[in-house]
Amino acid sequence: MTLLRLFLEFFKVGLFAFGGGNAAIPFLYELAKNTGWFSALDLTNMIAVSEATPGPVGVNMASYVGYTVSGIPGLIIATFGLVCPSVIIILIISYVLKRYRDNPLVESAFIGLRPASMALISSAFISIVRVTLINEEAYAATKSLGDLFNPALIILAAVIFVLMRKLKLHPLIFIFASAAVGIIFRLGE
Repeated sequence: MTLLRLFLEFFKVGLFAFGGGNAAIPFLYELAKNTGWFSALDLTNMIAVSEATPGPVGVNMASYVGYTVSGIPGLIIATFGLVCPSVIIILIISYVLKRYRDNPLVESAFIGLRPASMALISSAFISIVRVTLINEEAYAATKSLGDLFNPALIILAAVIFVLMRKLKLHPLIFIFASAAVGIIFRLGE
């Protein structure tokens, strides 16, 4: 029964997460809340590992969750569940585009999907910021703004952002450098 649920849950994620793996993050937060398979902190770690490993982020996260929940069979079922809607949708879209390529309604539909993708990715960004840079539990306990934010992590994020814009190096360099800084200075504590 767990394998069937893994398939169905990731099928839903794959069906509605337009815009790539990062657009799936809000759906994965909901999945974490509804199933208890992983926590918001686990999801943040999954995102970091998925970004640092080869392959699509969404597939990496589905594989990670599937493996965590049910081992190798879970990994296969969750990953298949995630990619299955994409395969079906691409087959349908290719047929529609081939047949109705010049139809203004088809063109308008694709234009309308762009803001939806942007909204999903923006939602994922906000969720990641809340989990990574803001400590709501400490603030709730003390009501002190000093406990709400982790200045070291905010500074690290700002420095990485500026360096990425200026140096235009591959993102993996920043991912590994950030991991090293986190290990050396234990910024999460």
